[in-house]
Amino acid sequence: MRNKFTSAGVRQLSFNNLPIRYKLIIHFLLISILPSIGLGFLIHWTVDRVLDRQVTNNTLQLIGKVNESLETYVENLQNMTFLIAFNPDVQRFLEPGGKPVPAPETVQEEDHYDIRKFLQGFTTLHSEVAGIMIVNSDGEYISNEMYARTPSDLRSESWYQEAVRNKGIFKIVGHPRSRSVTNHVHYKNSEVVSAVRAILDPDTQQVKGVVLIDLKLRVIAETAQDVRLGKTGYLTVIDSSGELIYAPPDPYIDHIPLEWLSQDGSGTYSHQADGRKLQFIYRVSPFTNWTTVGVFSTEDSISEMREIRFYVVSFVFVVCLLGMTASFYLAHSISRPIGQLMSFMQKAQSGDLTIRYWGDRSDEVGLLGRRFNEMLLQINRLLSLTERQERQKREAELSSLQAHIKPHFLYNTLDTIHWMARRKGAVDIAEMAESLSKLFRIGLSKGNVIIPLSDEIEHIRSYLQIQHVRYQNKLDYELKVDPAVQGLNVLKLILQPIVENAIYHGIKERRGPGWIEIEAYEQGGDLVIIIRDSGKGMTPQKLSGLRQALEQVAGSDEEPGAGSASGGNWVKPSAGEAASTAGETKGYGILNVQARLRLTFGPKYGLSLDSVLGEGTTVTIIHPLLRDHDIPNGVDR
Repeated sequence: MRNKFTSAGVRQLSFNNLPIRYKLIIHFLLISILPSIGLGFLIHWTVDRVLDRQVTNNTLQLIGKVNESLETYVENLQNMTFLIAFNPDVQRFLEPGGKPVPAPETVQEEDHYDIRKFLQGFTTLHSEVAGIMIVNSDGEYISNEMYARTPSDLRSESWYQEAVRNKGIFKIVGHPRSRSVTNHVHYKNSEVVSAVRAILDPDTQQVKGVVLIDLKLRVIAETAQDVRLGKTGYLTVIDSSGELIYAPPDPYIDHIPLEWLSQDGSGTYSHQADGRKLQFIYRVSPFTNWTTVGVFSTEDSISEMREIRFYVVSFVFVVCLLGMTASFYLAHSISRPIGQLMSFMQKAQSGDLTIRYWGDRSDEVGLLGRRFNEMLLQINRLLSLTERQERQKREAELSSLQAHIKPHFLYNTLDTIHWMARRKGAVDIAEMAESLSKLFRIGLSKGNVIIPLSDEIEHIRSYLQIQHVRYQNKLDYELKVDPAVQGLNVLKLILQPIVENAIYHGIKERRGPGWIEIEAYEQGGDLVIIIRDSGKGMTPQKLSGLRQALEQVAGSDEEPGAGSASGGNWVKPSAGEAASTAGETKGYGILNVQARLRLTFGPKYGLSLDSVLGEGTTVTIIHPLLRDHDIPNGVDR
């Protein structure tokens, strides 16, 4: 019963059963609001992607400009080292035996003075240069702005060794670290970036000396800090080892690991830092090998997206509001007169034929209302005519019914339908009429209770053929009868009630096609007939109740007789049986067959039942082997 209620509820909630007003509202909403919402999401997604792409491209262009400026400064430093290396005075200083002068006040040698003047020209023309120092292979140095804090061998300094390792190639070593060289202006290590280059003997390739140049970080800061990314974004510069060259005050992140940067030379990535999602866009300078990184919070782009999202949401909201208003108005204007007309029809259905539709509409609803009024008038006239002819018609119908239910007339009629359908080429109608004819003929069996097994099989085959035509692909069946039992006799109509239960309460309630298999064979001196189906099956509780009802029928005090064993007569169950099968209408046919078998042949024979929910049901009939000379006394053949 619960499954019936559930299926009925599903049918009531289906779209076809909704009132027309709701159908119209749903239809209008689907064609107006859903496309608007989809368009809003599409615009938001597209704008988001376009903005991200534009931000990335613009940032990479800005980074490229900054890299060009930094490369210009570094290229100037490289050119200075070449000019210094080719100066004759510097060449003499780098020759073995060149003598330095500790301080500008003590300069005595003219060539050293000329070198300082020469170096001073570079710092004058290029304000970004903080100082230049030349160190020869003897560890002696000369400079315009730089000097050693304490007497020491400058050749052991890390920057000197780095220049030697690069064998005459210009090298940026980054911020000074633990060096004994300082500047008269006393720049901090974080305020300058050092570059070195070893000067080699062109013949022997021996290191003659090293040129050290300090670049003011101010020029890098001025180049990078002028670039703003969004509201709070900034540029930072790191060298090839990951050391920070430049960063603005209070950066989002103090250190950017090199593993975050791919090897492609440029790219973008996101990272969570201090509870804030940051976007990084970077590009590596192939000349300086520095990486310029643009850092900005994704909230900057989100704020722009919020404005776009606001306009998109506002647009969708207005469209949805107008769409819903129009949908309700149109649905009401269409469904209201239909609802009124439906109310009039319900009153007419309840018996009030005086109700009339009043309206001046000229559309389909108005036309339907006027036809409704004409229909009621015609019904009133027909009722008056029917009342006068009812008695004569009832008497005629009774007489006609008595004539048509005669078996001979019924067989002839079905046979006529069968051959007429054959002549018309309607083979399916002919076969169904033939099956129905066999069904009635074998069902009556001239009043006999015991019939041949072949007739019972033919009867159930005709029934299954009719049901197969009715349910088409929903029902398949198979009959397996051992030829050794074909000549036996059986109690009439023991298969049809069980097969009918299998169809209506098993296969009909399952999803997809189902099958019924009937098998008959001899076993242990008895005739065994098995009816299997792939239907819905039964729960263990229902199966237990039905088995209990079968046992109660087996213990009934009814005495067998012609009336109780005649074809299809119901044996009244006991009170306990009725209680256990209350609400289970599919058990009545099975109980009837059980009662007839037990009353006719005794408690040894009857039905047994097995079922699995969701897999199907199997009914086994144990019937005595009845040949023509074995029919019990008192049973009509």
